[in-house]
Amino acid sequence: MNVSPLRASHPVPASQRITLLGTGTVGRAFVARHVALNARGMTLPPLAGIANTRGFSRIDCDCPNAVLNQLRDSEAPSASEWIADAVFGPGDIVVDASASDVIAQQHAGWLRGGAHVVTACKLGAGTSRVRWQDIRDAQAETGARYGDSATVGAGLPLLRTLRELAAGGDRITAVAGVLSGSLAYLMNNFDGMRPFSSFVHAAHAAGYTEPDPRDDLSGEDVRRKVLILARAAGLALDVEDVQVDSLVPLGLQPLSRAAFFERLPEIDAQMRAKFARAHKKGEVLKHIGRFEFLTDGTLIARVGLTSLPASHALAAGAGTDNRVAIWTDRYCENPLVIQGPGAGPEVTAGALLDDVLTIQRHH
Repeated sequence: MNVSPLRASHPVPASQRITLLGTGTVGRAFVARHVALNARGMTLPPLAGIANTRGFSRIDCDCPNAVLNQLRDSEAPSASEWIADAVFGPGDIVVDASASDVIAQQHAGWLRGGAHVVTACKLGAGTSRVRWQDIRDAQAETGARYGDSATVGAGLPLLRTLRELAAGGDRITAVAGVLSGSLAYLMNNFDGMRPFSSFVHAAHAAGYTEPDPRDDLSGEDVRRKVLILARAAGLALDVEDVQVDSLVPLGLQPLSRAAFFERLPEIDAQMRAKFARAHKKGEVLKHIGRFEFLTDGTLIARVGLTSLPASHALAAGAGTDNRVAIWTDRYCENPLVIQGPGAGPEVTAGALLDDVLTIQRHH
């Protein structure tokens, strides 16, 4: 076995190969699924390299888990040092299982080089309109594919459905949904009696939230998902077009993570009041991301807590499930509803590998 930090550069190939970027829970689950499907006799592009913030290593063996472990434990340059030299081209399938903006900045360049990019990272297509348009332009120039089904709903058929509806001429008038597994858990369990902060602690301990729960509670992650959904529907929204109502009080936003946890109970009074208002109307609180056309044709996009009647399409749901409703000319009275696990390393890794297989079938 030869495992050493290398420049991620390959000659123009005769066959496809995968380079995995990111060795966290999703990256490790991707490798495990790749190994399992190979063992079942499926023909997959081989794993040719694995990288993380410590560096890049080529795989010259049938033991990708050994490479994962070595990279995890190694002392090597940061992503910003090696990524500038990474060159991918025809035959390469780059799987981005990171959460790195440094890596997301490279997606368009790799596509222009002829490489396919498959990603769970929302920082490519879910941030500025300039970056999103650059990715689209690069695809058009080379015909390389950009697999993004893992960016929203961890592989639920959301983006594919929106694109197919739009391509079929069905005008999409609104999309709204519970788009965060951690916030779904919080709102499905918060009962207005026990402190909301206790549920945040429980969600954090269970691994449902980011290491800093403010990343979830701020609504910024859901903003990126709304942008990706809207763009899949053919709407060129930009970041500032999506209004976000954060659940993090202003006084808690600049604190260190430790100080935030110490003062987290300060959020309890406002959340108890929100729950009481909804309960008084016989409604439930859900954290919703949406975009919709108003009757005058104005397009709005919002993220935040919403009080919904029990009969609403998004009022149901349990656990950490995502639940998304799509209204179109065809689905105008009763929306098309898609529900299922919207988070978790296994389902996200499965979505990444599904996109890889789609690329394999079409190229």
